[in-house]
Amino acid sequence: MSWRNTPRISENVYWVGVKDWNRRIFDALIPLPNGTSYNSYLVLGSETKVLIDTVNPGFEEEWEEKIRKITDLEDIEYIIMNHAEPDHAGAIPYIMKLNQKAKLVTSTRGAKMAQTYYKISENRIMPVQDQQILNLGDKNLRFIEAPMLHWPETMFTYLEGEGVLFPCDFFGSHLAYGLYDDEVEDLLVHAQRYFGEIMMPFRVMAQRAMEKLENLEINTIAPSHGPIHRNPRRILDAYKKWVNGETRKKAILVYVTMWGSTEKMIKPMADALASEGVEISLHNLSVADIGDIARDLVDSKALVLGAPTVLGGMHPLAVYASYLVKALRPPLKFAAVLSSYGWGGGAVKHVQELLGGSKIEVVGALEINGPPTESDIRRVIELGEVLAKKIKE
Repeated sequence: MSWRNTPRISENVYWVGVKDWNRRIFDALIPLPNGTSYNSYLVLGSETKVLIDTVNPGFEEEWEEKIRKITDLEDIEYIIMNHAEPDHAGAIPYIMKLNQKAKLVTSTRGAKMAQTYYKISENRIMPVQDQQILNLGDKNLRFIEAPMLHWPETMFTYLEGEGVLFPCDFFGSHLAYGLYDDEVEDLLVHAQRYFGEIMMPFRVMAQRAMEKLENLEINTIAPSHGPIHRNPRRILDAYKKWVNGETRKKAILVYVTMWGSTEKMIKPMADALASEGVEISLHNLSVADIGDIARDLVDSKALVLGAPTVLGGMHPLAVYASYLVKALRPPLKFAAVLSSYGWGGGAVKHVQELLGGSKIEVVGALEINGPPTESDIRRVIELGEVLAKKIKE
């Protein structure tokens, strides 16, 4: 007797994914304080049974048990690979070895990746085009190309009639707890964090994908990470704002301090902005969670970077933060730089070099020698007032 939980999320759709409660880092970069899930779905048509996405390597046996609880593994005719990354596709070789007849359905680019990464023979791969239909007897699956969300081969799968969208990483969140969106009170906070980490650099492609979804009746969104959205309007409305780069009257302050001088500049800047009605989020890079910074970059209009000079340039943590800003391409409009140095400056010049070429307007930069004086603090506050005015325009 199998005790594995395999909830039915739609009339003939079952969740057969796994929860990874213990994972704490992704891509050797993204912290996972709440673990994550690898969502896989079994769709039962009257004539054809289909698996949508697989699970991360290491969870194959648990995943197999869940599938066998619902149907014979050998009866599955198609395995759909929406995205080739191992957390979703890593178990493809495992199941295709157990089931010798199943075909792998993926995009044209995905077909090449399946051969490269998973050594799937060409005769077992069925490449599909944008808007192509796969008939399951009493229902159809429609495939929707969604390149660069967040790999070039990505596609969505849509179950017509029941209105279930399987968008792989899109609309996801890194959470091990909660099967459905309404079971997680602060889900949008986690979803915004995930968007900032994964999707924000590809906002133009995300806009195009959202346009393809406009005329679909979507009752359920079943992503490959995190809770299933049975109230899809909430996440759709949030994504519409995020992909269009809508910002709030908000500034993110990111800094590192060695002997306290930079922090003594950042704090009056934060107060100056707050007193002007600007929402602020403050992150000390020596202890900050990168995911929280990515989350706040999604809807902030301005960045304040505090960075002391180390050996003629920015402190390495500030260099990392600057690079992160360039890589994630947030919709920031303005920036200000605060810096202190002991025996030689250079951090401000370094910031300007790193942010050069971006569309961010640097409103002002202050670089002081040693701890800030009262006069220096007044200059910080004045810069804050100028930045607040820009943010509120």
